[in-house]
Amino acid sequence: MKACIDIGGTKVAVSLNDGSGLELVARRSEPTAKEGDNDALAVQVLRMVEAACAEAGVPSGQVQCAGVSSCGPFVMVDRRIELAAPNICGGLAGGGRGLPNDWMTALLEAPLAQRFRQLRIENDCVAALEAERRWGALQGVDDCAYVTWSTGIGTGLCVDGHVLRGKNGNAGHAGHMFVSDNDDALCGCGNIGDLEALVAGASVAHRFGADAATLLKRAQAGDAGAVRIVEELCRVLGRGLYNLVVTLDLRRISLGGSVYWNNRDYLLPRLREHVAGHLPALTAGCELVTAGLENRVGDYAALALIA
Repeated sequence: MKACIDIGGTKVAVSLNDGSGLELVARRSEPTAKEGDNDALAVQVLRMVEAACAEAGVPSGQVQCAGVSSCGPFVMVDRRIELAAPNICGGLAGGGRGLPNDWMTALLEAPLAQRFRQLRIENDCVAALEAERRWGALQGVDDCAYVTWSTGIGTGLCVDGHVLRGKNGNAGHAGHMFVSDNDDALCGCGNIGDLEALVAGASVAHRFGADAATLLKRAQAGDAGAVRIVEELCRVLGRGLYNLVVTLDLRRISLGGSVYWNNRDYLLPRLREHVAGHLPALTAGCELVTAGLENRVGDYAALALIA
């Protein structure tokens, strides 16, 4: 048995896989731990793995391999990964984001490495990219990206068949690029006005007084004010997608995440317009599609790391 661990800014999901296929068993999900000492997240993950083993009737000592798909960015401390995640670590932006801690990082690799003999940790969008290339909408595509529109904005990138990782595994943090002038949208990382601060699910309520689900429901019901806001969100995210396409010469982008998935029929054509409407020499032949693994991308992302 292998442990599949998915860490996001909103929830942590853990499941087990026996290595013979794609079936995930004993799946459980909890809100991400954000209180107490900065090892609280690692403690939560280890507890959830033990609970999954108990449910599956598997001695926990037999589960010695784990894949961890986690939001980032990552920082290296004593050559071990810790999370400097804007939607988990309250010390990055201070009290303005309302997180109940003052962590600058959350411990991750060091505690897990004491528990598992084999451990692979990747940025959640790199892991999702690998899952989409293995089983989803990016199969057979060498120049591609996976983009999540969820609590945050994340990206996994592949060029010429090579998945990009960077010096600390942080390649693809396009959510923290600047695409528009804005001096009041505070990102959890401390930036003012980056892409995530402008459009991410965790930022929408701060900016507009309604969460993303409510705002999109109003827009699809024809509320003029909500429509204007959502059109602006799509314009800003569309700029980010366009930047990826023209920088990396991509053929396909797979889109996922809770904000996107729950409103995909409404959002996809609007996002396509903002990419296809510019510089066809570079954008022609690049398609935006919904993730082939649908709303299970996160579950399969961790499995893809150890399959």
